[in-house]
Formats: sequence, C-alpha cells, structure tokens
Amino acid sequence: MAVHSDSASSEKKSSNGVNELLTFNAENMQSNMKIIYYSRTFLSIIGGVVAGILGFTGLKGFVFYLLLMAFTSLGLVAKAKFSTHTYFDSWNRVLLDGFLGGLMSFVLFWTYPSLL
Repeated sequence: MAVHSDSASSEKKSSNGVNELLTFNAENMQSNMKIIYYSRTFLSIIGGVVAGILGFTGLKGFVFYLLLMAFTSLGLVAKAKFSTHTYFDSWNRVLLDGFLGGLMSFVLFWTYPSLL
C-alpha cells in the first residue's frame, strides 16, 4: 500500500509556528482504492462460489456475505497496520467502498452453482 507524507493529524505545525496542511499523493490514494476494490471483488466472487457450494440460501447467504466483508475490512486495516489515516483519507473508504459492487458479484456467483 502506498503512503502519504504524514500520519493522522490534519494539520502540522512547522518550525516557525505556521500551520501547514497535509498533502496526499493522488496516485497513491488511487492505488490504495484500487486495492480495496479488487480485494472486495475477488473475495466476493470466491465467497459467492463457496456459499453456493455449501448451499447457503436466503438470509444465511447474506449473513455470510456480511461476515466476509467484515473480515475483509479487518484484513485491510491490519494490512495498513491499524493506521488507516496514513494510507486513506477516511475510515469510510476502508469499511464501505466496494461493498455494493461486491454484493453484485457475490449474488452472481452465489446463484451460479445452483444452475449447474
């Protein structure tokens, strides 16, 4: 994961007492967001196939997806060494981005084994 120049604070005092705003490297932020999106999509596909093979139907399948996304978020935060503001601009990026897109992939691959 790519890092921006400073940690959690939004402003930094310089040596002469003037507040400086932190700058984020746009390329690094975009790379980190791609990693989140691809990770969620990949795990949603794998999770959908597993849920279909195990025969999870109805609410059990959706609970399985929610647990899968919770573990995915925990894994991404652990990969960032629990310092998300070093790699992302907010917690919402790590927890929620790619959730609905992953849900579409999950449902597609969840129903696929039953068609065979």
